[in-house]
Amino acid sequence: MEAPAAASYRPGNGVTLPRVLREVRPNYTSDAMRAKVQGVVVLECVVRPDGTVGDVQVTRSLDLDLRSGSGSDQGGQAMALRAGQPHGRARPVVISIELTFTLR
Repeated sequence: MEAPAAASYRPGNGVTLPRVLREVRPNYTSDAMRAKVQGVVVLECVVRPDGTVGDVQVTRSLDLDLRSGSGSDQGGQAMALRAGQPHGRARPVVISIELTFTLR
């Protein structure tokens, strides 16, 4: 069962940031590519004690019409992280992730 964000810690005051072990590039949807959408998407999520990511919320989007299909929420969930260590024990930690979308 997923821990609610209210029961999660925020980095600082003895709570360490989760450490990225593997980063996954966000994928463009075909709609976003046709619209030539580029920029930064910000996600807020909870890193669980086992290092998995849950409770992903898009806090800044590139295009409101493309928000749900941007693939950015899956980008946050596909990352592998080592959980934050509040006072030496793995606990759920709320973090923000910035994903940059650029066309090549």
